[in-house]
Amino acid sequence: MINFNKFNKRKSLFFILISFALVYSCKDSGNNLQNPPHPSIDSVRFITSSYIELDKIEKISKFRSGIGHDYWDDYENCRSMKHYFFPFEKLDWAAVKIFAPVAGKVVKIVDEGRGMQIKIEPVNLSFYNVIIFHVKLSNPLKEGDSVRSGQLLGTHFSSETYSDIAIASSESNHYRLISYFNALPDSLFSKFQSKGAILRSDFIISKEERDADPLNCTGETFGTEGKLQNWVNLK
Repeated sequence: MINFNKFNKRKSLFFILISFALVYSCKDSGNNLQNPPHPSIDSVRFITSSYIELDKIEKISKFRSGIGHDYWDDYENCRSMKHYFFPFEKLDWAAVKIFAPVAGKVVKIVDEGRGMQIKIEPVNLSFYNVIIFHVKLSNPLKEGDSVRSGQLLGTHFSSETYSDIAIASSESNHYRLISYFNALPDSLFSKFQSKGAILRSDFIISKEERDADPLNCTGETFGTEGKLQNWVNLK
């Protein structure tokens, strides 16, 4: 004869254990969202035009350098996760032309006081943004406007600041910055090779290298530039 009381107790215990497991499974999922794995987006070569007149550039800061200020994402902080382009000092920096590196839509434009910051979403790549800083516009530009690859946007603002560019991804709702050089196709990177570069990694401090030589930050201000080489000099 079946003991229904004993059976019901076992059944209740089974459902309690299952519910307990589900709660902890959801909790683990939440932790994974807080510390998500890096998406594999480092080598999507979507840039189609040089953003600046390269012949007028003397040196370029490395990704994760200690130059400028802290520029961070959801994965790393206290490092500059963009590139600064430094024109030859004898040049009129305000004469250095800036171009749209992709065809796309202007999704944000901000007056920085020292020129305009322009954020462009490439056509068919809505989870990427190209951000160019300190542009003196040659023609009015507003959010929602379309730009052509190679279109003249204006010039660099002045010698008061470097020209800088950042590449951002919001894939899987996590904000991540990648190197401009990882977004360059071989045809465009070859222009840097003609000026002495060999590999894209020449322009990148790896996360492991930066972690081993950490910077210190007060807000966005670096207290040190670190011990690693921050610049790549061009020929």
